[in-house]
Amino acid sequence: MFETIAFYLFSTLCIVSFLIVVSSSQILYAMTALASGMIFVSGIFFVLDAEFLGAVQIVVYGGSVVALYAFAMMFFDTSKEVIESRKNEWVACVLCVGIAIVLVGAFGMPSIGSNLEIVADSQKLIDIAEMNNIQMIGYVLFTKYLIPFEIAAFMLLVAMVAGIILSIKRSNNGQS
Repeated sequence: MFETIAFYLFSTLCIVSFLIVVSSSQILYAMTALASGMIFVSGIFFVLDAEFLGAVQIVVYGGSVVALYAFAMMFFDTSKEVIESRKNEWVACVLCVGIAIVLVGAFGMPSIGSNLEIVADSQKLIDIAEMNNIQMIGYVLFTKYLIPFEIAAFMLLVAMVAGIILSIKRSNNGQS
């Protein structure tokens, strides 16, 4: 009974927080609601006995929203009007097609991961009944979802390298 009430409470608070994020015109209010929404999502994980996911939700997403909040306070001038341009629309199309291909590949690859799971089960390397929550997450990530996990890691690596390259170009332009 407690779990059901807590689940509905956290879900309602999540929905309200994310509605505030979407509907708010003030960026700082939106980010505050985003941070609280991420904390409420972690509350749902804790209610569902997924303590590891709840802690990761708080550390990763809560921390990233706080960092985003700090950068928004430093860099954004909310008194200026935002001017949008439609330059390089083909770049957006290429990116959308690329993302679609990656998503189709990532969601289509669990069949390869399930083969790895069959091999691991057939060799009796792991006793699934003896695993705790965190061990089960690792087992599923590295057997059934190995390929999507590796694709996500590669995408993060590409984003990190691109961020470094962009920051180097900006610092070189500033020195000239």
